[in-house]
Amino acid sequence: MRDLFIRGGLVVGPTDVAPSHVRIVDGVIAAVGPELSPASNDYVIEADGCWVGPGFIDLHTHLREPGKEAAENIDSGANAAALGGYSAVVAMPNTEPALDSVAMVTYVLERGASARVDVAVAGAITVGRRGEQLAPLAKLASLGVTLFTDDGTGVQNAGVMRRAMTYAAQLGVTLAQHCEDETLAAGGVMNEGRVSSELGLVGRPAIAEEVMVARDIDLVRLTGCPVHFLHLSTARSLALVRAAQREGLPVTAEIAPHHFTLDETACRDFDPEFKVHPPLRHASDVAALREALRAGEIDAVATDHAPHTPESKDLAFDEAPPGMLGLQHAASLTLDVVGTDSPVQFFDVLSRGPARIAQLRAEDSRPRHSAHGGAMQPGDDANVVVFDPSMTYLVDRHHLASRAKNTPYHGRTLRGSARATIVRGVVVQEGGELC
Repeated sequence: MRDLFIRGGLVVGPTDVAPSHVRIVDGVIAAVGPELSPASNDYVIEADGCWVGPGFIDLHTHLREPGKEAAENIDSGANAAALGGYSAVVAMPNTEPALDSVAMVTYVLERGASARVDVAVAGAITVGRRGEQLAPLAKLASLGVTLFTDDGTGVQNAGVMRRAMTYAAQLGVTLAQHCEDETLAAGGVMNEGRVSSELGLVGRPAIAEEVMVARDIDLVRLTGCPVHFLHLSTARSLALVRAAQREGLPVTAEIAPHHFTLDETACRDFDPEFKVHPPLRHASDVAALREALRAGEIDAVATDHAPHTPESKDLAFDEAPPGMLGLQHAASLTLDVVGTDSPVQFFDVLSRGPARIAQLRAEDSRPRHSAHGGAMQPGDDANVVVFDPSMTYLVDRHHLASRAKNTPYHGRTLRGSARATIVRGVVVQEGGELC
């Protein structure tokens, strides 16, 4: 492992920003300060004009392995993450078979150990994600799993969710919920409203999300179990979470870039690249999410990176699977909302907030992973991103690290890019090239 020296740039701490250099020795931040000089054998990364902060963490990555490796595997997903500035991702359990057993979770952890970024695992709440029998939560927690979710469907049965919360509260883990009541959303392929009516498509109503958010907040109040709400997409969902947080309940929420960037009108051309669950919402919901992000009311931005093979997306809108890529563009889309005047907030939602939710911080002793979301102080594990907020680039679906191509941003010029990503003191990408 070669020692590193990050020269120039603004080092972004938890509360302030300061021009400084950073020296990394043996995988740990050794020194931070404006008077530092590189040693003769240091590898130097030039960071003029850049923000230097803790590597991004994605709470919501679909790596598709095992079962759907044609769309993505752990290595290709990790490569996309490294290029996007991520030092760690949390792999979602809706694989085939689901990540609902010691054997399957261990498989992903072992495969992830050789990836370019740290790969944590979210275990399934129920066996097969069928919403009936609880998965062996305690055994999976002993492997270092801190998040559990049936993402893709959500736990529909309130009684099952209550039992899961009661059990999880004793284990010190968090349940993450995909909030869509399928009795309301079943058959829907886009947001229910005027646009869906004009297009003749069955809608997924906003209330399908909101009633489950309200239900699970009540269950948190009953059980005391921490719950993280995945990819919330409506103004009312955010209002419910904010009210619960003011009450002191242990709830957090993430929003995905596509939900604060695109609205339901993107579906007018029946392009399946814009099909996602929860669906792209009304413009007023998009505005509410953007305002909440600017106001610092969002705990985390998560990509919901969902690769699909070209042939599966090349179907009629109502037949194609939902989901879109996100890892390589999420930071740019977040910067577009947060702005260049708020680097602390930028790293709060992309790194420090996700690290807290996934228990990947230094104070959270978990096996297999180094600490993420640090304060950029000596002694921190060197999981660092050098982010250039001024760089612009053109999105080209044919030049992505993912095996899939289903990005809705093809042909769009975005601003802000990771100049270098460092994981455990090793440069895994620099200048847009994998190392």
